[in-house]
Amino acid sequence: MSLKHKIDFFAIVAVNMANPNGDPLNGNRPRTNYDGKGEISDVCIKRKMRNRMQDMGQAIFVQSEDRCEDAYKSLSERAAKSLDKIADMREYARAACEKWLDVRTFGQVFAFKKGKKAEGDDGVSVGVRGPVSLHQAISVNPIDVESFKITKSVNGDPAEGRSSDTMGDKHFVRFGVYELKGSINVQLADKTGFTDEDAAIVKECLRTLFVNDISAARPDGSMQVCKLFWWEHDCAIGQYPAAKVHGSVKVMLPDKAGAEVLQNIDAYITRQELPGLRCEVLEGI
Repeated sequence: MSLKHKIDFFAIVAVNMANPNGDPLNGNRPRTNYDGKGEISDVCIKRKMRNRMQDMGQAIFVQSEDRCEDAYKSLSERAAKSLDKIADMREYARAACEKWLDVRTFGQVFAFKKGKKAEGDDGVSVGVRGPVSLHQAISVNPIDVESFKITKSVNGDPAEGRSSDTMGDKHFVRFGVYELKGSINVQLADKTGFTDEDAAIVKECLRTLFVNDISAARPDGSMQVCKLFWWEHDCAIGQYPAAKVHGSVKVMLPDKAGAEVLQNIDAYITRQELPGLRCEVLEGI
């Protein structure tokens, strides 16, 4: 049965000596806004959530190349092999939502060219709107982005014509606490078939967002979810506006907060109780 009650959530994420989300237009430096606060894009967060869904054994449509679990090398090929025989657009969307958790969670645009079967047949173009919406994660305080030089110890190819001491740059955030907010819409959940069980998976994905997510830019343990606030309303439209729900949690850090604040993070978090609205507070990983 599809979800019948609105859900809001708020995660507090700590970054310690890591690059949470590099900006390819700025030398892969950690993303910042005009106020100097750090950002993690919603696209980056969805990628990590999809990876966690895969870890939990769920079927995912948008698989990254390094975690591909089938023989398909593109989204169009995966869609064609799975849904090619479906001509009706509504049935196509329904089948996609039923097959892949990330489609019925985040939505998906299926706009792929196919071999023309008839005059005017330009392929498939189907849009699915997902019920789970995410904000960009923004740091509580402005962040300090630090950089250092790295060198190659050997040429990758003798024809490169460069010495083995070719230099590059590596960037990281020494410490930052980010706020990640989002909601789950009941009307869209009904259209995609998103269920209470799916919501439970999303909650666990958020709580364990950085499990199995290590890289050179994000060493194991350098990023963690400190707290996850999960509100379940008693109606479809919500007892309170999402902005008021998200605004009921405040994180106030010292101007020069360091990793030591994580030892007593609860002291920097205040939460206003909203009458009649149930809130579950979970410890992250």
